[in-house]
Amino acid sequence: MKKQTIVYHYKDKIYINLTNKCSNNCEFCIRNGKEKFYDYYLWLDKEPTAQETIKELEKYMDYQNFVFCGFGEPLYALDTIIEAAKYLKRNNKHTRLNTNGQADLIHKGFSSDEIAKKIAGIIDEVSISLNAADAESYQKICHSEFGIEGYASMLRFAKACKENGIKVILTIVDCMGEEQIEKASLIAKKLGAEFRVRRYEK
Repeated sequence: MKKQTIVYHYKDKIYINLTNKCSNNCEFCIRNGKEKFYDYYLWLDKEPTAQETIKELEKYMDYQNFVFCGFGEPLYALDTIIEAAKYLKRNNKHTRLNTNGQADLIHKGFSSDEIAKKIAGIIDEVSISLNAADAESYQKICHSEFGIEGYASMLRFAKACKENGIKVILTIVDCMGEEQIEKASLIAKKLGAEFRVRRYEK
């Protein structure tokens, strides 16, 4: 039987895998056709509770940097993120959320600002996959279940996080081409966010 992984160590950070649900089906996603990330089996039989997650995190308190990421979109597990992040902040840890940013579409009835306020103070930085310089290009490669609206939702969340005092990093994969990367960098600059180009993991 394959051992599913909730919390795992990679380089100098601890990553937290809470869900396999995702509103995107990105063509460059590392989970396409893969069962594992390095030696970690990240497909979950069931999503961990906050208590199960915290129990796993207790094993890694020698580390300083923790990232909510995994084989899915962490915002689907928002309540678990909140409880786990509170535990980490009580222990003076640095926290990051890696997300596609489609917060207000994943959690209908809540605005991006309301969701940003829920994580402000317990998530230090949010890394959001921008991935393209316009909605049409984004949808062509990310295939959001929300259609063209996924891109606008992502930008709303980036703006809301910035306005609520959370450090925002917008990222793009290096295989997107120089023109898209340059245009995306201008979007990040306009929002007052950091910009990073991610290496495409084949």
